[in-house]
Amino acid sequence: MPARIVSPLIGEPLPLDLVNTSRNAAGEGGDALEDVAGLENWLLAEADRLPMVRVTPHTLDAVRELRSHVAALIEAARSGVRPPADALAGLNAALRAAPSFAQLSWDDGWRLDGGRSGDPDALLVAALAEATAEFLAGPMVDAIRECAAPDCALLFAATHPRRRWCSATVCGNRIRVARYYARHRFDRAI
Repeated sequence: MPARIVSPLIGEPLPLDLVNTSRNAAGEGGDALEDVAGLENWLLAEADRLPMVRVTPHTLDAVRELRSHVAALIEAARSGVRPPADALAGLNAALRAAPSFAQLSWDDGWRLDGGRSGDPDALLVAALAEATAEFLAGPMVDAIRECAAPDCALLFAATHPRRRWCSATVCGNRIRVARYYARHRFDRAI
């Protein structure tokens, strides 16, 4: 049974959401992409950012393989070291599997749109790879942090310099409540 997807896993930059599917969230372990149903649930949660596909075991394998490349690239970015060549090659292969193209159209004026060609699995993996490439090449890469909660390993993009938790309402609240009880623990004993 896949791990329950909790809110901190959704809403960060897409590459971080993808990597977070394999990390421990606020006391929950497991791999959210453990099986086809887990990937289907994650894709539903990310429906506004990813193409919907009929998930097969092949789709699951392709997404999990890309996730391992993305995790290695993000870890290299966080560490400030050269990315592993195989991870970079894997990401670039995913981009090439569903090439992008520009297309001119007319809708009460000229409009230039982009698209991709390829089978549905390749389109999904390429969308994830493209989001990763844009994220790693952009300014937010320097804002990647790991949640400060001791039992949470989720990654997030710190859009505010004081942000310490993946979610202020989940991990932040748990830490504040734990501190409160630690301070007042002896008051109850008296």
